[in-house]
Amino acid sequence: MSEMIRKSSVDEVLNHWILAGSCILLMITGYAFLFHVEPIGAVFGGFNTMKTVHNWLGVLFSLSLLYSMRHYLVDALEYDADDLGWFMVAGGYLSHKVTVPPMGKYNPGQKLYYLGIVGAGIAIAISGFAIWLMKDNATVMLISHLVHNVAFCVFVIAVPVHIYLSTLANPGTFQIMVTGMLPLSDAKKKYPKWIKAVGKM
Repeated sequence: MSEMIRKSSVDEVLNHWILAGSCILLMITGYAFLFHVEPIGAVFGGFNTMKTVHNWLGVLFSLSLLYSMRHYLVDALEYDADDLGWFMVAGGYLSHKVTVPPMGKYNPGQKLYYLGIVGAGIAIAISGFAIWLMKDNATVMLISHLVHNVAFCVFVIAVPVHIYLSTLANPGTFQIMVTGMLPLSDAKKKYPKWIKAVGKM
């Protein structure tokens, strides 16, 4: 059996699934509210019950998003020349003939995606709490619904792209978010700067 290395801690993996699960359920229930989809509402026992579920899922999502920042935010804000080089060749996604610069623990595409999720997540959370708790303020409600719906559209696009890139487009990546581990040989190819930094090169 090949030597394995841990890329994600147990709490990172657990929090990832809490964040992902709550996000997907929020998207489904949010879609049902937006277009008044009766069959989805019926699954939850009616729209009133679904509203309660949606609100508390929003609390869970918000806490999970905040917790994720403990692990990823600093890395997501750091860029170097190799990251710029990665952008210049689009990470090698458009052609296998280009040379992709050596990457650290996360490539710049992952970093920007995470920052986008944080931005949209904060926007959808704040607007969601405003819709929930400030019903008597017409101006706040109007602005909050607009922000909430725009952020929802961001997630509708971003989440399927993320699922594709972490499964079909990058075989072996999905197991990291299941076990937190990946073969050391794969890590040396995909994340050589990180492997060197942890003394495994």
